[in-house]
Amino acid sequence: MEFTDIRIPYIVPAVFFVVALLIKLPTLRRAFRDPNVRSTSLMLFLATLIFLSIAPTSVHRINTFIGISNVAAPWTYSLLTAFGGCCLSMLITWQDGPGPRRLRRTRRVWIIHAGIIAALWISFLMADVPSERITDLDTYYATTPWMREHILLYLLAHMASAMAAVRLILPWVKELESAWLRAGLRLLQAGYACGLVFDVSKLCAIVARWFGTPDWDFLSLQIAPNFALLNGILVALGFILPQAGPFLRDRWTDHATYRRLRPLWQLLHSIDPSPVPLRVRHFSPLPLRLMRRQTNIRDGLLLLAPHLDDRRRDTAFHTALEAGYKEHHARGVAGAIDILVAVDLFRTATRPEDGEDSAPLSSDLISVEPISLALRFPSRIEAIRRLAENRKSSHTDG
Repeated sequence: MEFTDIRIPYIVPAVFFVVALLIKLPTLRRAFRDPNVRSTSLMLFLATLIFLSIAPTSVHRINTFIGISNVAAPWTYSLLTAFGGCCLSMLITWQDGPGPRRLRRTRRVWIIHAGIIAALWISFLMADVPSERITDLDTYYATTPWMREHILLYLLAHMASAMAAVRLILPWVKELESAWLRAGLRLLQAGYACGLVFDVSKLCAIVARWFGTPDWDFLSLQIAPNFALLNGILVALGFILPQAGPFLRDRWTDHATYRRLRPLWQLLHSIDPSPVPLRVRHFSPLPLRLMRRQTNIRDGLLLLAPHLDDRRRDTAFHTALEAGYKEHHARGVAGAIDILVAVDLFRTATRPEDGEDSAPLSSDLISVEPISLALRFPSRIEAIRRLAENRKSSHTDG
């Protein structure tokens, strides 16, 4: 049996959720006791199974592998029901702090959804559905005893789960200060709205079949699948964003800082390339590499401290201001000029004796990012340096 109606969009979210689940696995191993981590991992696992199961080719393979006609229906509907229960459980976990109330509410959610899943399998086993239906099972068997109840049960359960989730979200979203969590809940609202459109479309097509009207089948075959796709993607993203958003933001910030510090780190490393006790390799975690780079810069500046000059830096700062630089950039250029002069002096001067105290760093050298950024433009630094030297000479002559 060949299928030409292979829905490629089902593969796209399935791959996305597989990747997200693989990324989450190390966190799951480290923090398995955290209910948020467990719930997120279960949600990603269920979402992956759902999108891998609902493609037409997958439906046929499930039926063939198990050897029962249309057994993919209770399998997929059970996954959808479990996914709804997982989402409700996550919302309760987010909303309630640790305690018996949260435990009671999540336990009640899982007991109800487990009962629904059991009823789905019982009703399916009692139904007579000999003809395999790949895409139109809901409407084809809409009037079949027990299968009718089976289909209604999963649709009403899906609708009730979505409405319960919306009821939890609506009063809560207005009280939130976290932009990431608020954005995640907005995605959840949009996802559950798509889920309700899916349910209503299916129900309208099924009720029309009860009255002997197959003309509304397009609602189930063409409209509902698209909203089911959006429902799964938006709901999953709504739960992922509040956790992944801050993590990705911090990683982006760390990466940008690490990259901006490179010029200053290279300059200071050139004067003291001695090995350090902690070996940090290129593939080490980014926070560790950033900490090591910041430490190296700090150590290098302390090494240069005897050759740094506040007056030299102040002259360069005012020169940069007169040249049109903003204060923030002017301080970076002034610090870069002072450090470059200190590096030259360090290379030609005698190093301080071991144990000799280094001068403390000036406060305008603590923020090193502007200095490192200024080092990217040697010609600009050299121009301000010459102007500062001329300014110093004119003041001396005067």
